[in-house]
Amino acid sequence: MAARKARVERNTLETQITVEIDLDGTGKSSFDTGVPFLEHMMDQIARHGLVDLTIKSTGDLHIDDHHTVEDIGITLGQAFKQAVGDKKGIRRYGHAYVPLDEALSRVVIDLSGRPGLAMDVPYTRASVGGFDVDLFEEFFHGFVNHSMVTLHIDNLKGKNTHHQIETVFKAFGRALRMAIEMDERMAGITPSTKGSL
Repeated sequence: MAARKARVERNTLETQITVEIDLDGTGKSSFDTGVPFLEHMMDQIARHGLVDLTIKSTGDLHIDDHHTVEDIGITLGQAFKQAVGDKKGIRRYGHAYVPLDEALSRVVIDLSGRPGLAMDVPYTRASVGGFDVDLFEEFFHGFVNHSMVTLHIDNLKGKNTHHQIETVFKAFGRALRMAIEMDERMAGITPSTKGSL
């Protein structure tokens, strides 16, 4: 099997971002973004998705975190799309339920070739550690629009906002891991009646 790795650089007047990803990694990660809470969540994707992930970013954090968070989602989506390749032999669909104390989230993903996000997370607070939690929707919009996946995210229970968010990202990592796994019964076959994704 060819290595499912990618390195993408994305430079704009607002941010300069590099993402490296290995879909068949061991969960190693390295981050330098200037946004610690986002890095904590990116670590959940790596560890629970068993992907190796390196993200470096500089940007206009003196304004706020918006451009950096959104553009990391975009660049990660581009890297993921490149790394996953033609999708032959993968499971395509992934899902996970993840609890953390009182919080419970469900994430379902389809590597469909069509971007779509349905996200329902009723945050109990507007920020965690100074981080505006609304920016996570911008992150996931950036990711789905550039990875060309359909993603459903639902926080089913939760009172602690940190727990709500962490269950989302852990479930996202787990669902992603399932979707990109190779299926021996589908070896060399594109998992679609259309013959392409």
